[in-house]
Amino acid sequence: MLSSSPSPATRRTLGPTAAYAVASSVIGLALVASITPSPLYGTYRELWGFSPLVLTLVYATYAFGVLGALLLAGRVSDEAGRRPVLLVALGTLMVTSVLYMLADSVVWLFVARGLQGLATGLALGAASAAMLDLHPRRDPSAVGLANGVLSAGGIGLGMLASATLVELAPAPRVLPYVLLLLLFAIAFAGTLALPEPVEDRTRPRLKPQRPHVPASVRGAFLLAALAVIASWSIGGLFFSLGPQLSAGLFDSTDHLVTALGVFLLAGSGSLAQLAFGRARPWVGAVTGAVALAVGMLMIVGAVALESPVLFLLGAVVGGGGFGVAFLGALRALSIVVPADHRASVMSAFYVVAYGSISVPAILAGVLVTPLGLDTTFELFGAVVAGLALVVAAEAWRTRPRAVPTVA
Repeated sequence: MLSSSPSPATRRTLGPTAAYAVASSVIGLALVASITPSPLYGTYRELWGFSPLVLTLVYATYAFGVLGALLLAGRVSDEAGRRPVLLVALGTLMVTSVLYMLADSVVWLFVARGLQGLATGLALGAASAAMLDLHPRRDPSAVGLANGVLSAGGIGLGMLASATLVELAPAPRVLPYVLLLLLFAIAFAGTLALPEPVEDRTRPRLKPQRPHVPASVRGAFLLAALAVIASWSIGGLFFSLGPQLSAGLFDSTDHLVTALGVFLLAGSGSLAQLAFGRARPWVGAVTGAVALAVGMLMIVGAVALESPVLFLLGAVVGGGGFGVAFLGALRALSIVVPADHRASVMSAFYVVAYGSISVPAILAGVLVTPLGLDTTFELFGAVVAGLALVVAAEAWRTRPRAVPTVA
């Protein structure tokens, strides 16, 4: 058995509030980085001449990297400790930022996205568990809210920041990644001072692991999985092909305009989570899933009618539903996860999430050439709307019921 973390006499550590903030920042930064290349995909396609299918494969490579890390090392922070795993993940994310700066062909994109996915998978599993460990009040509901807001907010802010730099700043294929490199370096320095919440550490086992969810939380996990499938599947479609759809609807190549749909989807998701932060998890799941279905149907209508205004409204409504459904699922799961299974359960949750992002994106890339971009969005939007209504019905059916009192 490995020794536990060094004592405060040999290593200065952060206080509870600062430590929780550092662990939380890793979630937000990882999601900012995940979306940063999106405004540049059009530029990459013009430079290197690849098809929409290759574009979605580049995006999905990131998701498969996350899945690989979660399946290979989903429990590693339960064994080796949160801090070492976070340091490895952040160091690797700094390397990927440099790879993006040097990219001169689509091969570089595949390598950078795959490595970024592996590092993000490590970071998400360890940081989510560390947030539960380090919260000053040990409040799993508050952790679920923070995790959801940071995830959606990171995507929205990352898209806006990247699009702004690409459109207005010099060296658009370099400067966004320079900013990422600086932010990851700051997070790395903070993580060096992070206290280690895992007291009894063992040598980590890097071998394929079947995602494990204890029997006691499988009901909550099933509902969380359904909600994240409904919400994140449309996210994968938006993040890979959304800018291209916006460019057609708005008849514009301005990167800020083409990024608007993704920004509104993620931004409204983050704000909606704050608004519904105190709602009961099942209420959030029902409300969010219904809003997601309505928003997706609005987007389908916008594409059919070629209405950019309806598209933006659909992104706001659907994004709000995306955020609240994700929050309800995450909070319901965070409340019931046993302490000694936190990393493995959260890793299993993200396996479902990133599978939901990657598979629909690849299918869309396959279909977009024979069907066209508009028809592809209409088809997938309708499917997601139907799945969201299934989630709403299941959340309503399994809601906690008051036990009648005996007179």
